[in-house]
Amino acid sequence: MGKKEKQVKEKPLEKLTAPELREIARQLPEVTGASGMNKAELISTIKKARGLEETGKKKQSKVSIREIKAKIRELKNKRQNFLEQDDKKMADIFRRRISRLKKKTRRVA
Repeated sequence: MGKKEKQVKEKPLEKLTAPELREIARQLPEVTGASGMNKAELISTIKKARGLEETGKKKQSKVSIREIKAKIRELKNKRQNFLEQDDKKMADIFRRRISRLKKKTRRVA
């Protein structure tokens, strides 16, 4: 009797773990820096490299969390400078901006 060969179906990218996605990304020559990416970044990068469309359920934001956090760090430094100069009003303005950006990161995540 002939053996049936099982066809290996590839799992959807969303179902794979981050290490599995990194392994796939390393095999693609267009992808660089896969080891520093998180799962969402890996999925979008692999899809772009394969020429697939993004069919995400969430509405993609224009700004990434990393960009927002970089802006928060920058504002914290400016706020610290104003605190050292005893400019409470400007320090409070920067505190509110930082708080707003932190809320934005939670919404984007």
